[in-house]
Amino acid sequence: MRLAMVNLFCECYSWKMIRVLFLLLTGVIGIAFGQKAGQSSGNYSSDTKILATGQQLFENYCSSCHNFSQRSIGPGLHQATTESPKVWLKKFIRNAPAMISSGDARATRLFGEYKQMMPPFPSLADDQVDAILAYIHKNQKVVTAQQASADIAIKDPIPAKIPQTGGQLFLQYHSTAPATGSTAPLARINKMQVLTGDQERLFVVDLQGVLYEITDKTWHIALDIRPLRTHFTTSPGLGTGLGSFAFHPDFSENGLLYTSHAEKVHSVRGDLGFADSIKVGLQWVLTEWKIDNSSKLPFTGKSREVLRIDLLTIAHGVQEITFNPLVRKSHDDYGLLYIGIGDGGSAEKKGFYPLCSNNKVPSGSVLRIDPLGRTSRNQQYGIPSTNPFAFEKDPTVLKEIYCRGFRNPNRIIWTPDGKMLIDDIGQSNIEEVNLGIVGADYGWPEREGTFRVDPRGDINKVFAVSTTESDKKYTNPILQYDHDEGRAISGGFVYDGQTIPALKGKYVFSDITNGRVFMTENRDLLVGKLAPIQELDLWVDNERTTFQKLNGTAKPDSRLGIGPGGELYFFTKADGKLYKVIGFQPK
Repeated sequence: MRLAMVNLFCECYSWKMIRVLFLLLTGVIGIAFGQKAGQSSGNYSSDTKILATGQQLFENYCSSCHNFSQRSIGPGLHQATTESPKVWLKKFIRNAPAMISSGDARATRLFGEYKQMMPPFPSLADDQVDAILAYIHKNQKVVTAQQASADIAIKDPIPAKIPQTGGQLFLQYHSTAPATGSTAPLARINKMQVLTGDQERLFVVDLQGVLYEITDKTWHIALDIRPLRTHFTTSPGLGTGLGSFAFHPDFSENGLLYTSHAEKVHSVRGDLGFADSIKVGLQWVLTEWKIDNSSKLPFTGKSREVLRIDLLTIAHGVQEITFNPLVRKSHDDYGLLYIGIGDGGSAEKKGFYPLCSNNKVPSGSVLRIDPLGRTSRNQQYGIPSTNPFAFEKDPTVLKEIYCRGFRNPNRIIWTPDGKMLIDDIGQSNIEEVNLGIVGADYGWPEREGTFRVDPRGDINKVFAVSTTESDKKYTNPILQYDHDEGRAISGGFVYDGQTIPALKGKYVFSDITNGRVFMTENRDLLVGKLAPIQELDLWVDNERTTFQKLNGTAKPDSRLGIGPGGELYFFTKADGKLYKVIGFQPK
């Protein structure tokens, strides 16, 4: 959940509003407080102009997280306005924390369930709320997902809790990214990478469209794509924007930098997508930048479009592009670019789940291409001969696919001993890390972690895998946790630096929604087993704390990166702060 965290009306007006509205409608779905289902709790306009305004707002800013059939990233809205009083909804928008503090039963219940206090939003105009609610009210209906399975859903997939036995992780504040937002997240910093060479250089990307180089704790603009790409967009969607970047391993010689960014749909059809009859929700573009002089900032040079990808909605796009940093020039994986593509929300949009498991579309897969080749359909990149479908005779099968079966693969890394790890943000139950294997299928939307999902019914439920089902069809994760612990995994790294010997060989990761920090041993990340997880105590500048405490009511949106010398860093989108890990004390 780009974010599995349930947020209502994603990207609607502002991030602050998202947090308030999140609790607004999570509180009204499936919870009737003394009101009969189907009974309207307020007067909602039926004026065509108001409904049109509400529909436009909903489609532009809300549809990535919600629909009128079932729960998506946020709750299904098919009974929202019929199950809660309108006066309560509007009051809750104005000041959710005050209602929680006052002991309001509905608000308190929500806070207890989601462990997040949403900030107030007093500036939201009545007519804006009314228009959206009027459109939602128009779409109220009784919907029962047709569950193909007669099995009983598992309410608590992993009953055992993660023990807080990992030890103490010590962080030191490093610097703060320039603010690109007026409310949290103040800086949507999304990925860190070191450019190797005679001297290591540290770069961080902001989804708002800016790539920075950090020197002496100062953030310098290396590339700002906002004025360079007319259709570039950073909203709606929690992961929309400048998603990722990667330097070619021969950057010192060829000056090639690659980026992935989101664009509003316009007249250009994607190179990879689906049938023309299916409406495209958002496009992701892979660009190659030929840098003239990398020592001079900001970068200047030429660019070319390598690949354009069509996705069904604004959700779960291209959050990762990367090269294998471990292989040498003689290896057949050298210089090949991996592209992590989410399902584009197709599993959540009724009737479109087959797009997630179709080898003829890119949704839900990791692609691998040779950006310097020219054997692709659009003749802008090459197809590696070692890809699983490289010699497929069916011309409609995507030869770019390396592996598939993902919902939202937002980080791909390699461990020091050469294992490829792909983390996948789950739907409503499981967060997972997978061992990347060529040709493997990790199961989404038929699997979430080691559990079965019925995509023809309610995808928010999981079931035990039948003993009669083949174990060979899908590849199980090597690490997983359920949504009692967190709602969106933030993929991490195996520490291989020199300054903290006790941390060496440990895979450290986090959860985006609550900022908790976990670890496991790299030696336990093996196919056929699930690695045990331990939680770490967090110390920042000699004070025991949590990322949630540091960010108050805002979602921490914690991420990890590897800096110069292989040292580990954390950064949080909510406040744009960067921290360096300086110590570890095991228990």
